[in-house]
Amino acid sequence: MEIITPRGPALAQVDEAARPRLLLVLTHGSAGGVDAPDLLAVRDAALGVGATVARVTQAFRVAGARAPGSPARQDEAWEVVVAALRERLPGLPLVQGGRSNGARVACRTAKAVGAEAVVALAFPLHPPGRLERSRAEELRGAGVDVLVVNGDRDPFGVPDAADAARLVVLPGEGHDLKKDPARVGEVVADWIAGRMARHP
Repeated sequence: MEIITPRGPALAQVDEAARPRLLLVLTHGSAGGVDAPDLLAVRDAALGVGATVARVTQAFRVAGARAPGSPARQDEAWEVVVAALRERLPGLPLVQGGRSNGARVACRTAKAVGAEAVVALAFPLHPPGRLERSRAEELRGAGVDVLVVNGDRDPFGVPDAADAARLVVLPGEGHDLKKDPARVGEVVADWIAGRMARHP
């Protein structure tokens, strides 16, 4: 599904649950894609608990860029994408998320797009070795519940549990969360299944 944004076309790959009870919109990191092991594992696990899953390749990646550009422009394009997905898949509670830079976008735009929660995979708390450049405010400012799943060996740091509704730190995992992606999927599916219970 191609979605035209102010930054050019974005692409959404939608996997629909048989009886969907929630829409989970996921996106990639700055230089990665939507076929990252953790994103695929989350998709599979979420489908298993009744979530329709859209994996979005943002416009800057479709255009071949490795850097997302300004947060304001990236967020503007993201809001257009989510609006188009909600129009196509109406009536479902929305949870959005992503890995690394995608997690930051999901936090920054959660309230604007009407998401009820955020899934933040490998949230990049700070650039490697630059502890003074904390991005914790993006987590705190999401305005909705945020699930953070990080590895304990992530050079981008691990957020504080106080800054998220739930923090899961996976031993032995780095920033790519590819040592045991199925575990990442389980954590996310369990959490969103709990949210679905609020929408019988």
